[in-house]
Amino acid sequence: MPSIRALTEAEANGLREHRHWLHAHPEIAFKEHLTAAHVAQELERLGLVPERGLAGTGVVATIEGRPGGRTVGLRADMDGLPIEETGTLPYASRHPGAMHACGHDGHTAMLLGAARLLAEDRSFAGRVHLVFQPAEETEGGGRVMVEDGLFRRYPMDAIFALHNWPGIATGRVAVRAGAMMASFDVFEITLAGKGGHAAMPHRVDDVVVAGCELVAALQTVVSRRLDPSDAAVLSVTGVQSGGTWNVLPDVFVLRGSCRALSHGTRAGLEKSIRTIADGVAAAHGLSAKVEYERRVPATINEPHCARMAAQTAVEIFGSDRVETEFAATMAGEDFAFMLERCPGAYLWIGVGEEHAPLHSQAYDFNDAVLGDGARLLAALAIASLRTTGRTTA
Repeated sequence: MPSIRALTEAEANGLREHRHWLHAHPEIAFKEHLTAAHVAQELERLGLVPERGLAGTGVVATIEGRPGGRTVGLRADMDGLPIEETGTLPYASRHPGAMHACGHDGHTAMLLGAARLLAEDRSFAGRVHLVFQPAEETEGGGRVMVEDGLFRRYPMDAIFALHNWPGIATGRVAVRAGAMMASFDVFEITLAGKGGHAAMPHRVDDVVVAGCELVAALQTVVSRRLDPSDAAVLSVTGVQSGGTWNVLPDVFVLRGSCRALSHGTRAGLEKSIRTIADGVAAAHGLSAKVEYERRVPATINEPHCARMAAQTAVEIFGSDRVETEFAATMAGEDFAFMLERCPGAYLWIGVGEEHAPLHSQAYDFNDAVLGDGARLLAALAIASLRTTGRTTA
C-alpha cells in the first residue's frame, strides 16, 4: 500500500484557504497569471523550483526522490470559465465575467496538497513532475503544453489527473480502463447554388430545401452508419440562410459537433458527414464545402494504469468508495492530449450526488474532498513509481 498519510486538520485548512483564494481570483484560458504566481509561490515554499511559461501560463515543478526509478506526472487544470458568478459566497469571484464553475480551483489546491505530501518524504525512488495546466476550458491548453515540449522537457513513464464529479457520492472515486470521456469535434457545411426570386423556384437552386434534407440525413449517421455498440453523438447546433421574405438564398450554412469514445468511431463520423454532404449537394445540383475541425481526442485510460489507480484508491479508502463499472461520459477533456503521448489514467472524485452541475452559476467545489484528493494524487504517484516498466532515468 502506498505510504501516504492523511492530511492534518491544519493542512486541510490550508488547502481550503488556497482553494478559496483561487475561487475568488478566477482567470480564463491563457490568462492565469495570478493563479500561476500563487502556485509557484507555494511550490517554492515547499523547497521546489517551479518553471513558469510552458503554454504561456503553465507551471511545472519536479520532486526528486532517490536516484534511479521511474518518473510520474500529476496534472491539475487551473483556468476558470467566462461565467458571471451570481452567488453570495464570502470568497465569490472578484473578477467580473469569470468564475471557477468547473472546480479547477479545487484541482489546483489538491495538487498543491499532494506536492506537500510528496515533498516531505522523498524516500521513493524516482521523481514526480507536478503539471499545472492552463486553458483546459475550450482552448486546448493540454495540447499546447504537449506542443511546447512538456514530455520532451519532462519525460514521464505515466501521468495521472483527478477531476471532481457532481452526481457521484462525496469522496467516492471512479476510474475505468479505456474511454472515460469522449472526443469533441466541430464541423461547418456550406451548400452553395444559384439564388433568386421566391416566386420562381424552378429557376434557382433551393439551398434551403437541400439544407433541411441534409440536417435530416445527418441524423442517420449514428443510428445507421455506426456499430450500435459504439457510443457517439452528432448534433446539428445551428443553421443560417437567407433573411428576406421573397428571395431564395444562394447559401445555406449548417454547424454542429461530434463526440465519440474511440478513434475509429471518430474517423467514421467525419467520413460519413463528408459523404452525406457531397451526396445531398450532388442530388440538388449544389456545391458542398465541409470544414471539419478535430478539437479534442477521447480521454482513454491505459488499462494497466487504470487498474493500478483503482487498486490504490481501494487501499486508501476501501472498496466501497471505488467504482470501476460505469458508463463513460460524452463530455470532452483535453487531458486526452497528454494520454495520447504518455500512458496514464484520468479519475473522478465525487463531490455529491445532489451537487450543482459543472459549468453552473450555482457550482462551488466541495471542500470536503480536498484532503482525500490530495492524498489520492500523492498515492497514485508513489504506486506508479513502484511499478516495474520502462524508465526515463
